[in-house]
Amino acid sequence: MQLPKMRNYDDIKNQFEMEIPEFYNFGFDVIEKRAKEQDKSAFIAVDGQAETIKHYTFSDLEAASNQFANALISTGTKKGDFAFVMLPRIPEWYFTMIGCCKLGVVTMPGTNLLTAKDIEYRINKSKAKLIIVTSDNADKVDEIRHKCPTLETLIVIGEPRADWLTYSEMTSTTLELLDKSKLEPSRSSDLMIVYFTSGTTGMPKMVPRDQAYAFAHSITGRYWMDLEEDDIHWTVSDTGWAKAAWGMLFAPWQMGATMVLYNGEKFDAELHLNLIEKLGVTTFCAPPTVYRVFAQMELSQFNLSSIRHAIGAGEPLNPEVIKVWHEATGSEIYDGYGQTETINIVANYPSIPVKPGSMGKPVPGVDVQIVDEDGNLTEIDTVGHIAIRITDPLQPGMFAGYWEDDAATMKCFKHGWYYTGDTATIDEEGYFWFVGRADDIISSSGYRISPFEVESSLLEHPAVQESAAIGKPDEIRGEIVKAFVVLASGYEASEALTKELQEFMKKTTAPYKYPREIEYRETLPKTVSGKIRRVELRAEIDK
Repeated sequence: MQLPKMRNYDDIKNQFEMEIPEFYNFGFDVIEKRAKEQDKSAFIAVDGQAETIKHYTFSDLEAASNQFANALISTGTKKGDFAFVMLPRIPEWYFTMIGCCKLGVVTMPGTNLLTAKDIEYRINKSKAKLIIVTSDNADKVDEIRHKCPTLETLIVIGEPRADWLTYSEMTSTTLELLDKSKLEPSRSSDLMIVYFTSGTTGMPKMVPRDQAYAFAHSITGRYWMDLEEDDIHWTVSDTGWAKAAWGMLFAPWQMGATMVLYNGEKFDAELHLNLIEKLGVTTFCAPPTVYRVFAQMELSQFNLSSIRHAIGAGEPLNPEVIKVWHEATGSEIYDGYGQTETINIVANYPSIPVKPGSMGKPVPGVDVQIVDEDGNLTEIDTVGHIAIRITDPLQPGMFAGYWEDDAATMKCFKHGWYYTGDTATIDEEGYFWFVGRADDIISSSGYRISPFEVESSLLEHPAVQESAAIGKPDEIRGEIVKAFVVLASGYEASEALTKELQEFMKKTTAPYKYPREIEYRETLPKTVSGKIRRVELRAEIDK
């Protein structure tokens, strides 16, 4: 979709209109169309050592995704089936995601750090029939597959495996053309992708996104990301997070940009900076963690002159980091805000002055306000909830509610607004200023971590009687997980026990969730009803 450039924020905001088509499929209406009409580089695949670099055109992507779609059809997979996809940043991730999209198979991306227990929960919660992983993660699936009665088709990318279909064998003999006449047309309201997002009082919730979600990311790509067809864009993200949908799938290809798909296992700051020059990256997106690391380096040693537009998301960057980056590249870092449940809804744009530390202003097409508990607009500089007005139809990119979870949906859809769960203020010029999360979600290195999940895993260790987890401010990661533990009878606090608990957590839950700090307590602060008062624990740290 061709949206006008933002030369004047107020004009675009006041005049903006977006009509969602009745029928829409990102795989056909964007990927196939670009392959036919303006075939160019779609993405650049780079291996972990940056030794192998390969360019893929839209026609390459079109052919490979068709092959995978045809292979799925041969297995009996059909529209509406759920597929769990846990792949690193490799070309097959794109081929799989687009191939499923074309068929109407609902993908559920997951980070490669998920444990067997995490996978089991997601498969059973969604009643998924299909799973696609690399050889590195197949053992995790074999460990729990007997507990997942709906799982029918297992596809591995890598070495052949007993009782699994091998991706390379499946696609080697299938056609590069997909017969659309045999497929049911996709409506914009058809389910396309589901992300699992953490909550503070329960296990991860399912966030369903329809085909219109991909269409609405035109707003993300045009305004906050400021993308053009000749851009080479790089978003630093894990494929399992919704940020990948924003910056590695929908928004850049809506604009026709070329993407960088770098498959490094660990973050190597020097390699990233060298790749920016080598690949000629023009637009760059990374979490604040990455920019903070960059700011501690001697950036003058690197040629970053190709970058014309840089963006960040997660939490506001401090002015010093923004200053260091600007001195090295000549570009600002434009913060943006949104959720798994939305597209980008508040951002800084090249057409308006950046106020360091501000979230920016609402994007065109989405009515975002700061409201109180009763849904009333707050006064200037008064803390309230970041909320989106509920309309019929819903505003672009809005989800309609959590999958099969009416209680969670009702909690955030109220008083005519969708409450994001985050708080902020608005100044007299209309800029938003982030204050904090209304719940207890921990944000560490771009990951959103549920305290409930951390606490539940800790309680599986015999030494732990009670536990509470909070986010502790950290200069590099934004926050780290800190746990407060009440020991069971017969156990004593020690450095050895702390290390034992940390290693235990790395094995029983995703490694990024383990507590980097553990403090032992006799008791934990609680409400009258017995709920742990994490707010009290956070207040102690803030003193």
